Amino acid sequence: MSGLRILSCGPGLSIQDMGRPGYLEQGLSISGAADQLALHEARALLSHSKPQAGIEMAGIGGIFRAETDMTIALTGASMKANINSKQVGWNATHFLPKGTELKIGGVQNGVYGYLSFGADIATKPFLGSRSAHLRGGIGKALQAGDFIPLKKTNSNVAEIGLAAHNRFGGGIIRIVPSVQSALFPQLEHKRFTDTVFVRSSRGNRMGVAFDFDGEGFAAEGQLSILSEIISVGDIQMTGDGRPFVLLPECQTTGGYPRIGTVIPADLPKLVQTAPGKEVSFQMITLSQALDIQKSFANDIKRLSELTSPLTRDPGTMNNLLSYQLISGAISANFTVEEK
Repeated sequence: MSGLRILSCGPGLSIQDMGRPGYLEQGLSISGAADQLALHEARALLSHSKPQAGIEMAGIGGIFRAETDMTIALTGASMKANINSKQVGWNATHFLPKGTELKIGGVQNGVYGYLSFGADIATKPFLGSRSAHLRGGIGKALQAGDFIPLKKTNSNVAEIGLAAHNRFGGGIIRIVPSVQSALFPQLEHKRFTDTVFVRSSRGNRMGVAFDFDGEGFAAEGQLSILSEIISVGDIQMTGDGRPFVLLPECQTTGGYPRIGTVIPADLPKLVQTAPGKEVSFQMITLSQALDIQKSFANDIKRLSELTSPLTRDPGTMNNLLSYQLISGAISANFTVEEK
């Protein structure tokens, strides 16, 4: 079968797509790619009609071998990548002939990098998704020796690039009020939005913690809050009053007070904020959030229009014959008719 062999890898690799929504009442959160924008970028680069499953790499990649000719896309947090020891660009597609070795190192900026394919991953879906959900016991972390099966593809033309959406340096994260927002006094709200937070090293696909100077944030009557449904982007105040933002493998219920919820358009920026980077939270209205989300969705739709061929040295191209280098030539044998 066509596919990719993992020769070695870091501990944070898993297959992820857009997740499996609709199962909260059964106790299963959405899972899926932490940075879903990266899969949309891969979709545009690979000319897919919709985002496909790829390999999510948290912090560090690995060494992979192509067991068939394939086209790949590298998106999300930039990592140093080499194909047969030759460095290649990020946020771009590349052709891997059979037997080619791809090496992906540690992140240079951000948290999650993604390796996607011109052909669909051929693992068996579960509840409509190929995403691993490790906390839910679905799928598993990838490891050395694993084989990623791929469906057949007729395309091997690559070397297409796309400017990455700027989301890797922290900054302002926009939020809307949550269920318990009103339980936090106005002075606490102001102090929260005035505070500069630092992404902690404590975090995973369940959620990330943020550190700051000063006292923790407290809600009124928080000890009597009942456990209820929670979702991705909710900002819980844990027992020490420090914010913990929920991510795709979060639990489905919780009793910590929530001061707000990160809007979907800013989730890619939040998850790609590396430890040590600063963020601040800005409260906006639901109406403003809907306008922002509409604009964000339109930007995603236009990603394909922003792709362009990479400028390359023909001497380094391993798929040179797949390109039409000369246009308009019909035959090398011709004569000029004398008149």
